[in-house]
Amino acid sequence: MTTPVSSRREGDILIITVDNPPVNALSHAVRSGVCDALKDVGDAKAVVLNCAGRTWFAGADITEFGKPPMSPSLPDMIAALEDCPVPVIAAIHGTALGGGMETALGCDFRVFNAKAKCGFPEVDLGIFPGAGGTQRTPRLSGLGPAMEMCVTGKPIGATEAAKFGLADSIATEDVLASAIEFAKSIHEKRRVRDLPNPEADEKASETWRKFAATRRRGEAAPLKAIEAVEASVTLDIDPGLEKERDLFMGLITGQQSAAMRHLFFAERMAAKVDGLDASPQKVTQVGVVGAGTMGGGIAMAFANAGVPVTIFDANVEALKSGLARIAKLYADSAAKGRMSEAERDARIARISPAGGYDGFAGCDLVIEAVFERMDVKKAVFAELEKACRADAILATNTSYLDVDAIAASIGDPSRVLGMHFFSPANVMRLLEIVRGAKTSGEALATALAVSKAIKKVGVVSGVCHGFIGNRMLKGYGREAGLLMMEGAAPEAIDQALYDFGMPMGPMAMGDMAGLDIGYDNRKSLVAGEDYEPLASALQDRLVEMGRKGQKTGAGVYLYERGSRTPVPDTQVTAMTEALAKEHGITRREIGADEIVERCILALVNEGAMLLGEGIAQRGSDIDVVYANGYGFPRWRGGPMFHADSLGLEHVLQRVRAYAAGPHGKWWTPAPLLAQLASEGGRLSAWSKP
Repeated sequence: MTTPVSSRREGDILIITVDNPPVNALSHAVRSGVCDALKDVGDAKAVVLNCAGRTWFAGADITEFGKPPMSPSLPDMIAALEDCPVPVIAAIHGTALGGGMETALGCDFRVFNAKAKCGFPEVDLGIFPGAGGTQRTPRLSGLGPAMEMCVTGKPIGATEAAKFGLADSIATEDVLASAIEFAKSIHEKRRVRDLPNPEADEKASETWRKFAATRRRGEAAPLKAIEAVEASVTLDIDPGLEKERDLFMGLITGQQSAAMRHLFFAERMAAKVDGLDASPQKVTQVGVVGAGTMGGGIAMAFANAGVPVTIFDANVEALKSGLARIAKLYADSAAKGRMSEAERDARIARISPAGGYDGFAGCDLVIEAVFERMDVKKAVFAELEKACRADAILATNTSYLDVDAIAASIGDPSRVLGMHFFSPANVMRLLEIVRGAKTSGEALATALAVSKAIKKVGVVSGVCHGFIGNRMLKGYGREAGLLMMEGAAPEAIDQALYDFGMPMGPMAMGDMAGLDIGYDNRKSLVAGEDYEPLASALQDRLVEMGRKGQKTGAGVYLYERGSRTPVPDTQVTAMTEALAKEHGITRREIGADEIVERCILALVNEGAMLLGEGIAQRGSDIDVVYANGYGFPRWRGGPMFHADSLGLEHVLQRVRAYAAGPHGKWWTPAPLLAQLASEGGRLSAWSKP
């Protein structure tokens, strides 16, 4: 068996090289190899720790997650680096992330390639660096930078690393050659563990606690990371490492980390479609029909990834307005320092207007993003069929409509599928890829490849009204609407679900999206069969009064001019009470627990229905959809994982209890939920046989 670690001498310098593609993960074999190589220092004056390939250690070996630890552990390897009798220099290129950065801190000095980055992304897995990162980093950088790296999880570049004292030298060319030269100039060790304790920094602690409370609301890991970093002020290194380890173990064995690790693997699994063996087409030019908010966002998503885009809108003024809005968004980003002016200009230049459908003749993929009406969509596809190459893939951005019906409107339905972006499309990570009954394997493979290329998380759905996300959302909104009729104030409903971890409550969300969207959508549905009319009775009245939400200054809530802050409205309270009386509903006090349970279990039961019907391939795909498209708290793992954590027997019992209630027709337990509850199975781990 080939070892991933080798060593060689270059004069007085011992060079240890790790070659463990693709990202030099710190596997057991790597850790063992490094420890063994350090035993053979001999008469070398210094050691350079180097990584082959495209990156330095980019983190732990994810295949070891959840398995019993094997010796030597990462802390053991770092201790071996520190105990080496001669100076050890890290030659860092690519990314030094997580355990990779902790390994670098175990070295005496760090030479960075000018383009290298380092960071501690562990917070996104519900943990923090647990192999000395919270104790060694602040001894070099001070508390503020250490907290920033641990709490945000965002990597920093070589220049910033040098500013923080984490990089001792920056190489503009060959980092290994520079590290060897640096090593020749070093004559004494300088272990980070031997540096003085950092000074207390109350301002930094306050700043990052506020950040954690708002930007990472509900998560335990950021606050524990701050506590660990603060311990470096008063504790010597070994007690500090013990404190760090105790806090780390409390997190990694907890529910939040389990939930976030579940999503980490689920997002990678979502790209795998059983039975799909087709190769994707090459996409070098994309077309977008519609220059509204969604169409413009889609165009930007491709332009950001370096793909040229042709955009067309039948309304000439709308096209001009859309292009101006895109240019302004890029200009604002450049003004805030998020991109250079040259990059701003390059992205704007990638988006070209077309005067008609014939402008799509050279496109490999065309995505329509026009008004959500079947007749409008079919008319667009008729034009695309005439204008586009026979092998071009045609995608609809519909949120609800029947993709098979759209596909059937042209001669070759195999080239049609859904690509449901979420607004703003240039920001939101989720892309629902809707596989029609006749969608070809090549078209599906292409959509998945495109999703990855534009840095989206693609999840495949079958065809049904609303696909995965919006079909499930219907039950969530239904229960919110019924709860309001039964006595819960809109602000109480929103607060309960916000406290659960959602970014905003369903009433505020409806106002933000526009109440008229749901109103128009219900026109094509059958009341009492497709939806519960009582749940949307208030919203329907509001729309008919011209109260469509934030855009009109009033919806369920009132909005002051220029403000997005919802203000409760006594007129809405009176209207709700009148509607309840009209429908014979006796209003009552409703607590936050019932609000959360009804809304969230409605999601869960509908998700189980989707799985049983084969609309979603696996339970984890549903969790990916909700974590990335609907703001379901990542630290709860998604609705399916959350249901598993509650216990499926308990979930089934509560669903049956609601099924026996006044609106029980909507609560028929999903057969798969009942099956898994009896078998001791898990919704989040279930996949289509």
